[in-house]
Amino acid sequence: MDKRHDATSFEDDHLTPLDKTEQFYQNLLSHYANGDDKELRAASKLLLVALEKFQCHGGPAWYALMYEYINIAIHEPEKFELILQQNRSSTH
Repeated sequence: MDKRHDATSFEDDHLTPLDKTEQFYQNLLSHYANGDDKELRAASKLLLVALEKFQCHGGPAWYALMYEYINIAIHEPEKFELILQQNRSSTH
């Protein structure tokens, strides 16, 4: 199998970290198959891991950066989309 099409392979040097995360999200979706709310369930798993990493590595005010991203997503959706696009290897 060509590893560029294998959702479990993260060795492609052309993928950005965001691309690899989105690829992993697709892999999580396949885990839930046709289950109810599979997109939300997969996204919640990524969020749980992200929150844990913010808490472990973000210092005593780890939640400040988290809230900054949340506020941008809520109040400035165009800016949030731009941040996402700038972190992808190609546009989606």
